[in-house]
Amino acid sequence: MADNYLERQREAYEARKAEWLKSRRLGKPARRASQPAKPSVRPKPTGDKE
Repeated sequence: MADNYLERQREAYEARKAEWLKSRRLGKPARRASQPAKPSVRPKPTGDKE
């Protein structure tokens, strides 16, 4: 009896997982991990240096 219960639970889990994976593939593309920010470059001063 317990084996039947466990088999049904496993089958239900696999069905839910398959639906989730299918919707994930068909939905929006997965977000990529953000790339590290590039250091900001300051413009060189245009005045005379003394």
